[in-house]
Amino acid sequence: MSEVRKRGPFGSRRAAGAAIGAALLGGGLIAVPAAVGADSEPPVKVPDAEVYEPSALPDRIILVPTETPATTQKVTWRSETGGEYAQAQILKAPIALGDVRPADGAVRTVMAGSTNPVNTTLGYASVYHQVEFTGLEPDTRYTYRVGDGVNWSEWTDFTTATAGFEPFSFIYYGDMQNYIDSAGPRVFRQAFADRPEAKVIVNAGDLVNTANSELEWGQWHAADGFINSQINNISITGNHEYSGGQLSTFWQPTFPYPANGPDFGDAATNAALRNTIYSVDYQGVRFIGLNSNVQSLAPIMAAQTAWLEQQLANNPNKWTVVTFHHPVYSVASGRNNPTVRAQWGPLFEEYGVDLVLQGHDHTYGRGSTAASRRSVTVHDSTVYVTSVSGGKMYDAVDTNWTENGADQMSVGQDMQLYQLIDVTEDSISYEARYANGEHHDGVVVRKNDAGERTVQEIRTPENTVGEQVAVDVQNVDFRGTVNVSAWGYDPGETVNVYVRNVERGQDVLVGEATADELGRLLELPVRFPSSAKKLSTQVVYLESVNQQITSPEITVNR
Repeated sequence: MSEVRKRGPFGSRRAAGAAIGAALLGGGLIAVPAAVGADSEPPVKVPDAEVYEPSALPDRIILVPTETPATTQKVTWRSETGGEYAQAQILKAPIALGDVRPADGAVRTVMAGSTNPVNTTLGYASVYHQVEFTGLEPDTRYTYRVGDGVNWSEWTDFTTATAGFEPFSFIYYGDMQNYIDSAGPRVFRQAFADRPEAKVIVNAGDLVNTANSELEWGQWHAADGFINSQINNISITGNHEYSGGQLSTFWQPTFPYPANGPDFGDAATNAALRNTIYSVDYQGVRFIGLNSNVQSLAPIMAAQTAWLEQQLANNPNKWTVVTFHHPVYSVASGRNNPTVRAQWGPLFEEYGVDLVLQGHDHTYGRGSTAASRRSVTVHDSTVYVTSVSGGKMYDAVDTNWTENGADQMSVGQDMQLYQLIDVTEDSISYEARYANGEHHDGVVVRKNDAGERTVQEIRTPENTVGEQVAVDVQNVDFRGTVNVSAWGYDPGETVNVYVRNVERGQDVLVGEATADELGRLLELPVRFPSSAKKLSTQVVYLESVNQQITSPEITVNR
């Protein structure tokens, strides 16, 4: 097709503009300003009160999950508008908006269910509004906006959860807290770039440094930008969400989480801890948010622990993720949370919690109980993680782990991190990445329908060789049988089984085995060949695509 150019009565707009400009300049009608330089005023810092001052335009829009995320959705936002006008509109996500008008009846308007003014330290009130969309369809994409009927946010999309299990991804952050506006945004943005279809974001407390700082809460919302408006947010309180023992006045208006937490027996305590302890079932995962800030208050902690056990014992989901602030096994030097460890740790192990996601220590640590170690690369119990997303750093140590019966499998300091978790029917893949997107750490958790589990380190050339095969005896009769076990395979991986003469370095192939659905060989009988002479020293050697590992030495009896 030939190019067609439309011209107005004056021909080319660019040419006309140039001609007019030349005429004006020639006539001396335009004064050209002097170059910015010596006579200009030096820059000054924008006053805090002006940085995030609210207007009639909505901001700080965030999705908050309900107890029924397949059919309902909460959203909160801030503006200066009074509650009688605050509202949201929703429709099934169309292929276009703008010139394309939604069909009659397609858009539903929902008035705000609650409005909460929050007095700030900057001389103005931030007004928070809450809407709950109901009657939604599972696994359906919707478009919504919030406002006052005149001043609206942009249209934003979200997708409801499926009614049953469906694979999905979520993102987990440790403390942001400091350098929120400078060092924080690149972490949030890189995580979103890596998992743009994530369904949930988990924050393990200390989102800000000063509980009631309007400036810091503004920084936190700005750091995430539009991301929070389209991905459900599961956050729990850290110690910095409290001031003088009181919960931040921003918390409950921003995060109206399900009111399914424990009943503490009195209205005042229930009100004080509302929206800080809760659970959400999302596509086959039970997310449990706990409040570890009350660990020194024995009656409250006991009631929370009893509620936690109920949540774990009556869990219809295959996978369980628990998040709270103060770690079971501290990573930062000099820190320790014995009450959390004593009351919650045994429950996590007993009920097979898969991931425990924590913060507070401004370092990185990941591991499992020492008793659950099965090989160099495999444990079979809960994974405990502490991480940090912000720019404040502490020194990392392993003493609180080793002194309390835990293996610290990965540790780090002076690093900003985000974690990507991918959930499938049979596995959870966990990876920690630096702010620049590079890999730091990772494991794969596999679980079968019987609840048995393996936690496998990412393979390296160093951890896939050596003595890793367990045996039931180290002395065997001539042509006798040894039962061997090994871990760290892919499900269904083929393994060649050899008996190796240690003195001669000679291998005899005696069989082939297949790893089970968790990547294990359990109690595999290996019969020694006649070439394994009496009084000789042998090892069982297992060779596969992913591992070349041996047993301890075995002596053939006289």
